[in-house]
Amino acid sequence: MSSPVFIGRKAELERLKALYKKKASSLVVVKGRRRIGKSRLIGEFAKISNAQTFWSFAGLAPEDGISAQQQRDNFARQLALMLKIPPMTFLDWSDAFEHLSLYIKLGDIILLDEISWMGSKDPSFIPKLKAWWDKQIMHILLVFCGSVSTWIEENILKSTAFFGRVNLTISLEPLAIPESAEFLRILGMQLSHYDMYKLLSIVGGVPWYLEQFNPNVTADDNIKQLAFEKNGLLVTEFDRIFHDLFNGKGATYKKILDSLKDGVRTLSEIRQSIEFARSGTLSQMMDHLIVAGFVVKQSLWSFKTAAPLKQSLYRILDPYMRFYLKVIGPNLGAISDGGLDQVQLSTMQGFETHMGLQLEALLLQNRPLLLQKLGISPVDIVRSGPYRQTKTTTQQGCQIDYMVHTKTNSLFICEFKFKKREINSDIITDMQEKISRLKTPKGFAKVAVLFHLGGVASSVATNPYFYRIVDIADFLEDN
Repeated sequence: MSSPVFIGRKAELERLKALYKKKASSLVVVKGRRRIGKSRLIGEFAKISNAQTFWSFAGLAPEDGISAQQQRDNFARQLALMLKIPPMTFLDWSDAFEHLSLYIKLGDIILLDEISWMGSKDPSFIPKLKAWWDKQIMHILLVFCGSVSTWIEENILKSTAFFGRVNLTISLEPLAIPESAEFLRILGMQLSHYDMYKLLSIVGGVPWYLEQFNPNVTADDNIKQLAFEKNGLLVTEFDRIFHDLFNGKGATYKKILDSLKDGVRTLSEIRQSIEFARSGTLSQMMDHLIVAGFVVKQSLWSFKTAAPLKQSLYRILDPYMRFYLKVIGPNLGAISDGGLDQVQLSTMQGFETHMGLQLEALLLQNRPLLLQKLGISPVDIVRSGPYRQTKTTTQQGCQIDYMVHTKTNSLFICEFKFKKREINSDIITDMQEKISRLKTPKGFAKVAVLFHLGGVASSVATNPYFYRIVDIADFLEDN
């Protein structure tokens, strides 16, 4: 069987290469959303760096009844398999690590994957791992990977045990749109720009999800098989993520995400929506969702001072999460009964509107591409992000897909449109009306920008109203 596709991650591989070249004992932490390709990155690096041996150990998923001893037994089994020797038993993590020391050689790479699962049941795991690591003086690379980023933050990155010992921390992000498109093409997918975006808008740049698409069926059939059939991967994935990441405490986290499925909200709006008691734990739970890569927090800002305001907006960052909550979740009953097996996606109520919002989430994950097309350097930006102006007695409400506030007091007001049909001149009227509601100080320029897929009418293309009209099909071809 051919190995899975590996695309991108050039910056991360370069950073690993530079550290490995130092020929010293080095500790690396790789964190990121589940399925993002953390262990695959290290496997790829081990391959290109010609390491003597790549030792890869993974913790057992936190099912009910999994004990600390079972985690050690699993480690022992993996070690025995790599050494091609009979199974052994370790009653203590110190014994396990010392036994590994008998076999490691100069230049070896050791991966402890899903380290939070490996160590969460044994309070002595971290101190024993630290004591063992402190004795390593030869050139080896030890890598901790994990999807439970909160555990890694608390037990490794912010822990006194490993303080000053981590040489490199990598937060692995989704692949950018051009890399994701290249990934699908290498898989053999032959897609129109519209269908390519339809798939990317549902799963984002998560490599493992991209690998699930079948090049022998249409984009719509792929979506139906994965998202609308009983036991489809995208149907079962949501609960699996919450079970594994939050270890049975996922119900409240799900409620929080559900409250954000229709757009941005403040902390108090989330609290009210899920009827959460007034206490500090909600903001802590929001932080957990942010660290896990599912939610993003953005401060509102004042145009006058450019300073962040007290109030912040939260929104779902992850396209798959939003698609599940908005489209798959509400249809679970019909999906389990097989009621959607024969339904065409185009006839599903509101599907195109959902896809427009999905595209918005995808484009917001790819801000560097947007700024590049606007010709704006990050150093010239005061603030940027989706913008919401709350309705009061003195101003109208206003919601903007993406706005960039530059140091010259220009506001680039961006609209995202994802439609099969050509966009007509109604878009200009709509934007004029929206922008007229936006309250700004004197001397500010309001600059309209359109990001679209599917073409624009000549009456729009030739009208000087838009500063830039960007066809996002260009992002699919950029390499």
